[in-house]
Amino acid sequence: MAKDIIFSALQPTGDLHVGNYLGAVKNMVELQNSGKYDCFFAVADYHSLTGDMDAKDRREQIIQMSAELLALGIDPEKSTFFIQSEVPEHTELAWIFNCVTPMAELARMTQFKDKSGKQVKNINAGLFDYPVLQAADILLYRAEFVPIGKDQVQHIELTRDIARWFNKKYGNFFVETKAKLTEAPKVMSLLEPTKKMSKSYGDNHVINLADSPGIIEKKLKKAVTDSGKGSAPGAENLMLLLKNFADKETYKEFMEAGKKGQVRYGDLKKAVADGIAMYFEDFREKREHLLIHPEKIREIMGAGAVKARKTAGETMEKVRKMVGVR
Repeated sequence: MAKDIIFSALQPTGDLHVGNYLGAVKNMVELQNSGKYDCFFAVADYHSLTGDMDAKDRREQIIQMSAELLALGIDPEKSTFFIQSEVPEHTELAWIFNCVTPMAELARMTQFKDKSGKQVKNINAGLFDYPVLQAADILLYRAEFVPIGKDQVQHIELTRDIARWFNKKYGNFFVETKAKLTEAPKVMSLLEPTKKMSKSYGDNHVINLADSPGIIEKKLKKAVTDSGKGSAPGAENLMLLLKNFADKETYKEFMEAGKKGQVRYGDLKKAVADGIAMYFEDFREKREHLLIHPEKIREIMGAGAVKARKTAGETMEKVRKMVGVR
């Protein structure tokens, strides 16, 4: 019996941080290892072109992202893992989808407004149109499910709409992909705990998975705990990190201390730092080893692209005939 297909991708735009891990990568690895799904995972380098990164940095980031995902447990023996630009069918299908997608539908996408607000000097057509490429990424592999958080549901709805528009015009072919909602914890910024953890605010707002134990401890010492308005969102964020990365006994001790109003924030920050440093110790070693051998990473990703192109090629052969260019 054929397995359901899952697709997921991450942009190579900097070090992965604990928010990325809990929000996406941890779930990707669990879905892969469950054995229930046929997984396609990609480094979405074409999507990164909508930003301001230069070519040299992008090349380095593509290799680094590949290495980090491999070190975290994405297994090329269990999943099809590849670099998006090495499968040209992605952009070919995106163009075909452009020709069935109303501009008004793209104009209402909330993430375009968010992204354009962060790069007011570079509001390019790709930034407006990238949800169509995202739909092509997913539908190229006829993916039934995409693991996402609630904030990305709008894009999956558009993907479903694009599949319907294509099917109505050219004949029933694409599945209507469903969002596989993940109950991922929302990790907040260390310095502004009312905002989601993001690299865009600066390096001290995030804990990168590759940070050394010393750097992790230094960042957490600066972490905000109390808002000054009678609430402690920063402390809640630290407890969330403790729950996910420290041992159960340590978490239980701090929970009991919290109920009694006896939590010492300095001790909490140290426990979180120790927990995160230990949790990602194996990752840091694997990442370092992989980055010493970038040719090995390219070999792994190249083999993944060959696997991906087999499925992508089969899809596009049928699509070309359906739209009349073959």
